[in-house]
Amino acid sequence: MSKVVLVTGVTRDLGSRFARLVRGMPGVERVVGVDAVEPRHELDGVEFVLADIRNPMIAKVVASAGVDTVVHLSPAETPPTGYPGTAVSAKETNVIGTMQLLAACQKAPSIRTLVVRSTTAVYGASPRDPAIFEEDMEPRVPPTSGWAKDAVEVEGYVRGFARRRPDVAVSVLRFAPILGPTISSPMADYFGLALLPTVLGYDPRLQFLHEEDALDALRVAMAAWQPGTYNIAADGVLLLSQAARRLGRPAVPVPSPAVGLVGQGLRRVGAADLSAEQVRLLTHGRVVDASRARERLGFVPRRTTAETFEDFVRGRGLRGLAAPERVGRLSDQIASLLAAGAAQAGAGQASAGQARRSADG
Repeated sequence: MSKVVLVTGVTRDLGSRFARLVRGMPGVERVVGVDAVEPRHELDGVEFVLADIRNPMIAKVVASAGVDTVVHLSPAETPPTGYPGTAVSAKETNVIGTMQLLAACQKAPSIRTLVVRSTTAVYGASPRDPAIFEEDMEPRVPPTSGWAKDAVEVEGYVRGFARRRPDVAVSVLRFAPILGPTISSPMADYFGLALLPTVLGYDPRLQFLHEEDALDALRVAMAAWQPGTYNIAADGVLLLSQAARRLGRPAVPVPSPAVGLVGQGLRRVGAADLSAEQVRLLTHGRVVDASRARERLGFVPRRTTAETFEDFVRGRGLRGLAAPERVGRLSDQIASLLAAGAAQAGAGQASAGQARRSADG
């Protein structure tokens, strides 16, 4: 039976590449790509529809195309390039957009398969975490902001849809941080810095997923008809210190209270988006058990975490020290941010001390 596949988030790197990949799969008749901005890449036979999934009009796209398979890749850390707004539009696309898409799928009797992108960030990152997270485990400290919190909400709505439409095979793929030679992500931006700010006293275990393995996992989940929630991650781990050594970049340990200031500074100069969620990951780390995907979906990543990182470094030409002027500029920026933070902390302590003396007097 021929498939009509709808892919959301088709202007992003992952979405555009997956849509082109699906177009060449046996049994696929049509691939419809949807996004709220025009694609930056050639879609090679994919039918593009300029549509905002936050709008109920998405139901007309699903119904008119006779879609039977939906691969929902719009949920992501940041809005696509050219999208109006920033954090607000990202959350709206992730959560409100998912609600509208699920409502459209609910009304469409033709829908048989739904694959949704999620993230291992739903497990949070805290000092009380288990050594390895399995899919049925709850986070010890639930995410409270950003992409991780959005993903928790998205998964909740998807579970509700699965209960209402038991005839649809619903698969949720929790991706570890994706790295590779071409894909853009906050983690890739972080490792591209001339100096790597780290949290003083911590050396977290990190787990990655190669961009090609992410595409393969989506392809397998779309065809497998094995509903469920799956951790999708490469085998093995890397300590942050090991990653820094393999890059050949100096790490700059930053006291925990000042990390937020450093993140703000990096975001302000456009160097990297070091969000609170990413800081927690770079503090406590996160490792997941991906055996369920291997056993039920038959998905086996082709690259380990170490091999993924190596291909990322080689493909981006990152190995070795950055240009001295870049190192110097970033070092000066981090030093000034730390000095400002120390001054603020000192002023706060002085004010508190003065208030106590006044109260005593």
